[in-house]
Amino acid sequence: MDRFIIHGGRPLKGEIVIGGAKNAGLKLMVAGLLTSERLILSNIPRIADMATMRDLLCQHGIAIEDVTEDGSTCSIGGEITSTEAPYEIVSKMRASILVLGPLLARCGVARVSLPGGCAIGTRPVDLHLKGLETLGAKIHLENGYINASAPQGLHGDKIILPFASVGATENLLMAATLAKGRTSIINAAREPEIADLAECLTRMGAKISGIGSSTLVIDGVEALHGAEHRIMPDRIECGTYACAAGITGGDLLLKGGRADDLGAVVRTLEETGVEVFQEPDGLRVRRTGALRGVDIMTEPYPGFPTDMQAQFMAMLAVAEGASMITETIFENRFMHVPELNRMGARINVHGSSAIIRGVHALSGAPVMATDLRASFSLIIAGLAAHGETILSRVYHLDRGYEAVERKLSACGAMIERVRD
Repeated sequence: MDRFIIHGGRPLKGEIVIGGAKNAGLKLMVAGLLTSERLILSNIPRIADMATMRDLLCQHGIAIEDVTEDGSTCSIGGEITSTEAPYEIVSKMRASILVLGPLLARCGVARVSLPGGCAIGTRPVDLHLKGLETLGAKIHLENGYINASAPQGLHGDKIILPFASVGATENLLMAATLAKGRTSIINAAREPEIADLAECLTRMGAKISGIGSSTLVIDGVEALHGAEHRIMPDRIECGTYACAAGITGGDLLLKGGRADDLGAVVRTLEETGVEVFQEPDGLRVRRTGALRGVDIMTEPYPGFPTDMQAQFMAMLAVAEGASMITETIFENRFMHVPELNRMGARINVHGSSAIIRGVHALSGAPVMATDLRASFSLIIAGLAAHGETILSRVYHLDRGYEAVERKLSACGAMIERVRD
């Protein structure tokens, strides 16, 4: 099992290329199930979750071929030979549930294992299932599997989501593209990755209006065709490295980063004392003064993203004054707090809120990653800490971040991957 060894206290300076978005790329790969023609995706991040999705699609019979030697562009498509998504693959990654809608829309039947992923709280799939039932699917759960059928095909209808679920919005959006008639998704999630998916589906021949808004209207078509699409830059990766620049007092150009995609993250960075500028080829992030404590509440986009909560907590651990972070999305997303406290942070959790009292400095220590985003929060803390930090269980990190040690080392960090 790999570990990272980090020696902190060095400001990050230089350029980091922001890769394709994990949270967009996974769903765009799934969109390849909706057509027998070729979907060509570029700017593919080389991370473990994308490899897992590749395995899942291949076992459905979809052919995936690399167009470029580095694997950053691939061609997806073909006839579906299996409509079952087995536990062995789905249990590795929660996004696997998104094959349910496309399989049902194209084949009229699907058997999908209930999903896995990071242990950050309960994330039920009931909104996915209720939405598909509204579109005419028959669904029952048995032996840990979702069994769904639509022998007469899916038909359009109005779906009102009780809250803006990203996964349900994406699953229902893809299913609706091949449903008969018009589907309206009310209270749809508005994350940029959903707009990226909708734009790709439009290139494939889908008829979608309201892209980027809370109401999506989809007029179903007989079939989708092939297309080419470039995956958007990863706004969470961009925000993560912005926090690394902030905590170290660094100056980074995050190439490809887009302030418009980051929503409340830019405003919150500026409130802490980190400067953010949009430049022609990316986002410039730097800090020259002291970090200031702020209060944060996670919310659906364009609010502050839950996927940035842990990274900001690490940065606020050394900010002047007190901060409070309230987590409203996932109930178990403070598992990194004990690890940060091992490094000298002063963080107390009270229900859904964490109180952070800034300390002058953190100290290196052996720590353990608990989930994808928490793993990078500990790297951020280690970059600023005195002494040596040893981070274990970095397989969590590899699920969503590409070439971390190479990108950070090129900007002056002392970080090394050790393979046990």
